[in-house]
Formats: sequence, structure tokens, C-alpha cells
Amino acid sequence: MVVEFLNFRVPVNERDRWLGIEAEHWTAFLQTKQGFVRKEVWVNADDPEAVTAVIWWESLDHWRSIPQAELDAVIQRMGPHERSATLTTFDVARVAE
Repeated sequence: MVVEFLNFRVPVNERDRWLGIEAEHWTAFLQTKQGFVRKEVWVNADDPEAVTAVIWWESLDHWRSIPQAELDAVIQRMGPHERSATLTTFDVARVAE
């Protein structure tokens, strides 16, 4: 399993609207992709403009198999609400249950 962390800066006064639009476009799109497991969006308690999307994939191959043209189409639909993000990727070594 692979987890991607996407870190965004979103002004607090825009956050609720942005979260709704992001879910409508990105989350809905990702949910249709093979290998998608789940997604959570976290807001940093110490820095409310820091928003992190945490996305679980069955494998890196599943995640990387999404055609760039499909990603570009979602970016286009996001329009002015699309945000740059820093990306960190982790392989899951162990899951506690």
C-alpha cells in the first residue's frame, strides 16, 4: 500500500468552499480509479491554512497508471480553485489493528 500526502495552503476564509469544490472534483474522480482505497483531508490545528490530503492506494502502479490527460481534465474543472501542493509519498510498512 502507498499513501500520498498533498500539502496545500488555503486561506481560512476560503477553506470551506475550497474543501467542497475539491471533494466535488478530485475526490469524486479518485473514487472511480482502480486501486484507490480512501482519502482524508486534514487541517493542521496549529496552522489552519495548512491543509493535507491523505490518499491511500493499493499500489504505486495503480496510482501512477492514471493518464495525465485525465488529471489535466480535473485540474481544468477545478479552475481558479486548483492549488499547488507539495507531495510526499510513503510505502506502508506495517498496519496496527
